[in-house]
Order: sequence, then C-alpha cells, then structure tokens
Amino acid sequence: MPAVDKRRTRVSELIGDRPLSARSVLASALLGADEPHLTVGELVAMASLFGISAGAARTCLWRMVAGGELTSDDGSYALAGRLLERRQRVDEASRIDDAAPRRWDGTWELAIVSLERRPAAERLELRKAATALHLAELREGVWIRPDNLDPQRLPGFRAVLDQQCTHFHGAATDITAGTMQSLFCLDAWTEDARTLIDAMNDELDATGSGTDTTEHFTYRFALSIAVVRHLQLDPLLPDELTPDRWPGRALRTTYRRFDDAFKKRMNNAFRQSR
Repeated sequence: MPAVDKRRTRVSELIGDRPLSARSVLASALLGADEPHLTVGELVAMASLFGISAGAARTCLWRMVAGGELTSDDGSYALAGRLLERRQRVDEASRIDDAAPRRWDGTWELAIVSLERRPAAERLELRKAATALHLAELREGVWIRPDNLDPQRLPGFRAVLDQQCTHFHGAATDITAGTMQSLFCLDAWTEDARTLIDAMNDELDATGSGTDTTEHFTYRFALSIAVVRHLQLDPLLPDELTPDRWPGRALRTTYRRFDDAFKKRMNNAFRQSR
C-alpha cells in the first residue's frame, strides 16, 4: 500500500466511523470554546453546521442539563461534572507550554492498589483515572510515572486513586529505556502523532479551496477530536526521558494553527448563513 494511502487509512482509524451525535458536537463545542460557556443560539448554530436540527440540539441540551453534564443560566450553557473536568484535561493537553522545562529530580510516583477485592466497575474507574493522570501500569495493580507533574492535577481523578491505592515516591532504578517504550507506548504514540500532523497540514493547505460543506466540517471536527484525544495520551515525560525527535511540541503547535483556522471557517459559515 502506498505511504499516502496507508496514512489516510490510519487517519480514518484514529477518527473512527461513528457519526457525530448532537451530544458529541455540543460537548466538543464547549470543550474547545475560548470561553467556558456558550449561548443557546451559538450552540444551535454550531450544530446546524453538522446537519443537526435546532430542535434536536435544544432537546440534547435539555437532556445534558438534566444529566448533570451542563448548567444553564439565562440562555447560556456551561460544562459541569465530568465534562468540566474533561475540559481541564483538554486545556492541559492542547495548551501546555512546551517551552517550559519539566523539572524532574529522578523520583517516581507509584500508586499501588491496596484493596483486596474490587468490582469490575471500580477497576475500570481506576484505569480511566490513572490514564488521565498519565500513569502507566507497570504490572497488575501497580501504576507508575516520573514524578514531574503537579500532584494536585485533576482532583476528581486523583480522588479515585486515593480511594483505591496507596501512594509512594522514590527511585526506580530498574526502569530501562525499553521498559519506558513499552510502558508508555512511545513508538506507537509517535507514529500516530506524525500521521495526525500530516492530516492537519493537508487541511491547512486546502484552506480557501472551494466551499465548505457539512461533510468538510464533519471531517475537520472529527479530526480535531482525534488530535485532542491523542494529546491527552502524551505521557508528558521529563526532558531526560523524552525520546529524540519527540513530536509532542509539533503536534500541539500544528493543532493550535488547525484549531484557529477551523474556528474561523465555522464563524464565516455561520455569518454567511444568517
């Protein structure tokens, strides 16, 4: 398979083939908005760019408020609950200052499961929390990472670890480069990051060529979601443990350009439709 076709296939796999629902569009709009709230008019207009009717958008907003995912105040909606915490993750993933050194004193953070028996739901909750906090599973029940991140990050997920685990900090002399590659899936993350960078650059190069359609908006929106999802999987390793030619900075820089261009196109489309 030619390299271009292989890349397009992988981009499709990263994006997924599920159609965008009203909930995913509205939640993602608020997750990526410059301000943490949007008016009902702005959200309905956003949904219309993806072929979602005003009635369907308003019904979805009502359901999200009832489910504790949004709050409503005087015609504006804001994130709540886990969606609000997800926005914090998105902000951390996409807007982290890569120029700032991540200082590391050589110690590691360990979270070791201390409960003897846990139902499957609790085990899954722990896995999600540990992943969100950028820990990797060294062996069953042992989660680890270099101790170079804010210990108070994402308090909701931290509370899950505190409930199920005992925390330790110290040296880990048996962590080799090969172990690091395996623990944090560094090769796979690098390959997919470069694939997403190329896909975003293709879209940036195509800016201004033709009229935007629902299909174009849907693809770019899904690509944006895939990039943010991938950024959240960046292990944020200290400089001493970051592989050479790590594409984290390039992915963030390209995403910021892509996101700015995408928002401008959506705003233009909204103005033209009024």
